[in-house]
Amino acid sequence: MKPCQNCQAVIDEYILDKQLEPLRGLTVDDFNICADCATIVSDSCVGCSGAVYVPRSVTATPDYCPACRSDHIERTGQDPGWNLDTASS
Repeated sequence: MKPCQNCQAVIDEYILDKQLEPLRGLTVDDFNICADCATIVSDSCVGCSGAVYVPRSVTATPDYCPACRSDHIERTGQDPGWNLDTASS
């Protein structure tokens, strides 16, 4: 079992997998943090209206879930980042 990269607690894979259920296609293997350090925000993704994962060190909630971000990169070859770009060009 791996320690959490944030708090060094042993990662309880069962609890983290349950918490990650709203994130399409992701499992505990995609994270190196424990359930206490994972913040999941429901209904926040602008792409699929699903949940997003907010890293502990980040204060802003991402606009894209990891799955939608990955889908966009696969489709277009461009990384949209975690947040919508509101600046006009």
